[in-house]
Amino acid sequence: MKRLIAQFLKFGVVGVLAFVVDFGLLFVLTSGLGVNYLVSATASFSASVVFNYAASMRYVFTHREDLSRRREFVVFVALSVVGLVINNATMALFVEVFAVNYLVAKVVATAIVILWNFFSRKKWLDGGAEGAGADVG
Repeated sequence: MKRLIAQFLKFGVVGVLAFVVDFGLLFVLTSGLGVNYLVSATASFSASVVFNYAASMRYVFTHREDLSRRREFVVFVALSVVGLVINNATMALFVEVFAVNYLVAKVVATAIVILWNFFSRKKWLDGGAEGAGADVG
C-alpha cells in the first residue's frame, strides 16, 4: 500500500505539471485567441498528453518488458483518448447544461480524468515494483 501511495503522489506531481500545460494552453486559445472552448480543450489536452507520457513513463510507471516502447506509447495514447472523451463530455455538460465557466468546468473534468488516468495506466502500462515508477525510498 505504501508503494501505491508513493506512486500516486509521483503521478500527482506529473499531473500538476501536465495540468499547467493543459489549463494554460486552454486559456490562451479560448480567451486569448477566441477559439471554441471544446476545440481548445482538445488541443490543450493533446499537448499535455505528450508531456505526461514522457514524465509518467520516466518517473511514475515502470516500463513493461512485454511491451515495446512504440506499443507502450500507442496504449498510452489510446487510454488518453478515453480521457479526452471524458474531459470534453464533462466540460460540455458543465458549460452547456449547468452554465459553468469553461475554466471551472476544466477543473471538474480534470478531477474526474485523473482517476481514469491513474488506474488505467496502472493496469495497462505499469511494469510492477521494479524501476523508476516504484522507487519509494
